[in-house]
Amino acid sequence: MSVLCTICARGGSSNIKNKNIKKILNYPLIIYTLKTAINSGIFDKIVLSTDSEIIQNICSKYDIDIFFKRPKKLSGNNVNKVEVIRHALLKSEKFFNKKFDYICDLDVSSPLRTIIDVKKSLEILIKKKSSNIFSVVSASKNPYFNIVENKNKSFYPVSKLQNRIFTRQKAPKVYSMNASIYIWQRKTLLQSNTVFNKNTSIYLMDEKSIDIDTNNDFEIVNYYIKKYKKWQIKK
Repeated sequence: MSVLCTICARGGSSNIKNKNIKKILNYPLIIYTLKTAINSGIFDKIVLSTDSEIIQNICSKYDIDIFFKRPKKLSGNNVNKVEVIRHALLKSEKFFNKKFDYICDLDVSSPLRTIIDVKKSLEILIKKKSSNIFSVVSASKNPYFNIVENKNKSFYPVSKLQNRIFTRQKAPKVYSMNASIYIWQRKTLLQSNTVFNKNTSIYLMDEKSIDIDTNNDFEIVNYYIKKYKKWQIKK
């Protein structure tokens, strides 16, 4: 069994300038993901996909492979990340002259994961023979109960259930994607442009694990890393 880990980090960022290399406890954000991947010990290869020479230089100090630069067409705000990961897979298979059975992407903007999270995600995928798996947290809001949308100049529940649900306890269980861990079987990644496939599984993570989209998110993650040793980099 061979497993490829991709770490995708473009130089630009829409909401937070230089987000991927902004420092927490003296380390650039990307290093938290890099160290988790390296210390997990489960990957045959760990490759970096970036359009930034600065990011390449920062990561070159660590035991990962940096042998290509992400093309401009895959570095914009509206690019489907699945395409970026597939590109990294194909580049890696050509470079290493081998095929990988599983591809795991660890997102730089969602670093509050542990080695156990990564290992268990892969174990679940293999045990269930799932096409792919992605990480989630329990959702704080529920579209069947307390999320509304604007329609025809008024507001209505997002859910189109025939019978309204008036208590949280009766609403179906839902989850929020936290963008931390994605793993595919090779065949699925090559054939699908989405993480929602016929035989997809989820891995439930710590509710504190959030995806950094805003400066407020960054400050929250900064606080959690400083407070909890399990997310800190061990020298």
